[in-house]
Amino acid sequence: MSVVLVTGASSGIGAAIAIAFAEDGWDVMAAGRDESRLEEVAEVSERIVTWSGELVEAADCEELVDDTIDEFGELDCLVNNAGVIVRGTVAETTDEDWRFTMGLNLDVPFYLSRAAIPHLLQSEGSIINIASDWGLKGGKRAAAYCASKGGIVLLTKAMALDHAREGVRINAICPGDVDTPMLAAEAEDLGVDLDEYLAAAADGSPNGRIATPEEIAALTLFLASDAAAQITGAAIPIDGGATA
Repeated sequence: MSVVLVTGASSGIGAAIAIAFAEDGWDVMAAGRDESRLEEVAEVSERIVTWSGELVEAADCEELVDDTIDEFGELDCLVNNAGVIVRGTVAETTDEDWRFTMGLNLDVPFYLSRAAIPHLLQSEGSIINIASDWGLKGGKRAAAYCASKGGIVLLTKAMALDHAREGVRINAICPGDVDTPMLAAEAEDLGVDLDEYLAAAADGSPNGRIATPEEIAALTLFLASDAAAQITGAAIPIDGGATA
């Protein structure tokens, strides 16, 4: 049996990851804030168990990991996918916006990784952090987001070095634009027609399109597999060439 814990699993990339792992025969703990949408994801496979709640403090993250162990008896992979983007320059970013972004995008993966690593040492498992291509390069009016995603990339590399000899692999995936509700919310916030926004995003990519959640899920599943046994400490762009 292989067990994966996926955060932000109620929609978009997280839902696609949970479904891909379940279809590959993994048992899945799908965590998120929206219970009704999580239940829709769980309807795809009886292998998916849902956990609904807020992940803010270390205790919340420890509870989620403990509940995963109680449910399945082990943990083989942690996918830190939950995230948020608050647009703004440094001058425009409030204290609340900064803490909210850093809390969800960086603190929570740290807390979850710390809670999960003792179990992953036993299973010689892996952690996969969903970062961003804006964790590898800058982006306009996204100061807090870029800082948080850059932080998760270097946290990935530091953890990978710390645990490589112990058989635990840690990698980051760095997507460019992906057709998800987060992108739709950005368009709404900017007051831009969604189709026009998606078309502009595709036009800005070297290969002329944006990624699907399923493409991110496929890479995640590969990194969790034995086929990726020699890959650790990597931050892999999946952005149509935007960071080339």
